[in-house]
This record gives sequence, C-alpha cells and structure tokens, in this order.
Amino acid sequence: MEKFIKINIETNSTERLEIIMAELSEINFYAFEQNKNVLIAYIQEENFDQAKFEKVLLNGEAYNSEIIEDRNWNEEWELEFQPVCIKDFVGIRASFHAPLLNVKHEIIITPKMSFGTGHHDTTRLMIEQMEDLNFKDKNVLDYGTGTGVLAILAERLGAKNVVAIDNDEWSIDNAFENIKANSCTRIILENRDNVKGIVHQDMILANINLNVLIQNANDISSISHKNTLLIISGFLIEDEPLILCSFNKGGFIKRNTIKTNDWISLSLERE
Repeated sequence: MEKFIKINIETNSTERLEIIMAELSEINFYAFEQNKNVLIAYIQEENFDQAKFEKVLLNGEAYNSEIIEDRNWNEEWELEFQPVCIKDFVGIRASFHAPLLNVKHEIIITPKMSFGTGHHDTTRLMIEQMEDLNFKDKNVLDYGTGTGVLAILAERLGAKNVVAIDNDEWSIDNAFENIKANSCTRIILENRDNVKGIVHQDMILANINLNVLIQNANDISSISHKNTLLIISGFLIEDEPLILCSFNKGGFIKRNTIKTNDWISLSLERE
C-alpha cells in the first residue's frame, strides 16, 4: 500500500505559511491544510527529500512528521473536508454534504489526496477568473487537473471539449471519479506530464507551480493560436515578472490580474 508523509510546520505568521507552501509545492508536496499558524503538508513517501525540505524552513520553525497509509489519509481528509463557496458562483462539496444553496454551479467531489478542492487560494483565484470568461463552444485544456474541478467547471460553463491532464496517477483516478459524479460527458482525461502533441486550444487553464509553468512556457505557446486565453496560478505575487517574461516570448500579453494573500492569478491572451 502506498504511503504518505504528513508534516506539521509551525511558524509565526500566515504570510510565512504561504511562502512555505509555495516552496514546498516545488519539491513534490501537493496537498496542504492551514490551521492558524500551522501548515499541514503531505507528500508521497518515495518523493520526500529531507535535505530539500529542511532547506525551505527558517531557523526556529519547528515541525513534526508521521507516515500515513492511503486509507488513513482518505478517512482523515473526509472527516476534515468542508464545503467551500466561491462567492455565489461555485459551490464545491462532497457527496456526504447537504446540497449547497444559492450558488450558480455546484460541483461534487470525492475528497482524496489531490490538489484542487477549492480551499486553496490558487484554486479560488482560478475559479474567480473563470467567472468572467466565455467558455461557450471553446476547446479547453486543464493542465495539472488534480481533482478535475476546473475541467468540470469549464464543461458546466459551455466548453465544447475539455482535455484534462495530470502526471499523478492518484489525481487521475480521483478526477475520473469526480468527472463521473458530476455527469460530465465532454472531458477527456489523460495521464501525461507535458502538452506536446495536443491540438491548439482556445483556452488553457494551468494551476501548477512556478517551475513547471516556466519550463513548459514554450510548449504551452505552441498549442495556442491568436486570441487563445491562458489562465494561470500556483505562484506568488513576487513571481509575476518572471512569469510574464516567459510567456511574453510566446506572444502572450497580460489581460487581467487578481490576488489574494501572497498568491496571484493571471489571465493572458495570445496576440
């Protein structure tokens, strides 16, 4: 049975927690919870590098860790998972929660170890960006789909076809369950770690980390065309110049920016 490491990290500010979260996401951590000044981070045991992890922490930042099994993770996640609403636009809940009222779109997910339940700031930012965009009859790519929430929402908003990709088998399995639970019929789910060979897309959604975005900027540009919209998040406000430099080279210009805490989401359009 696959095992995961759960680490509790204590620090002195919410701002510092956001920075730690961003840096850990770049070394294979991909599930997080926040409780006041404690960050709970999860990583597959085989991907954990003790030296890289400790390099992220500052002097005086204490932590403790434990190994958990697949089943224990799911039980713990389900006990702690709470519905989330992004304004009156989207409500995200598990099947064991009561229906959410007064939201335009309700998405039901099975909470497992996949990024994208709607609780993290970057997922919320992506959804807020999507509210103001026209998905009608568009071909959409969800790069790093996680739970599949953004792909599901894209279909709900009228996308003609949605390709959802992720390189994590757990995420693919979870996204498949969630796509089925939401009765989606226009989402193609693929286990892959790059966009090479994908046909040109009208809209590209990518809620992934800074390094992956920069490393794949050229490939992302290669599957776009004039007026393709690129909506991205997963990086800190201070990283915006680096992101824009990478995507400006591929013909993208900034269209919109939204921020919360230390996180940012950009909407760009291909010239």
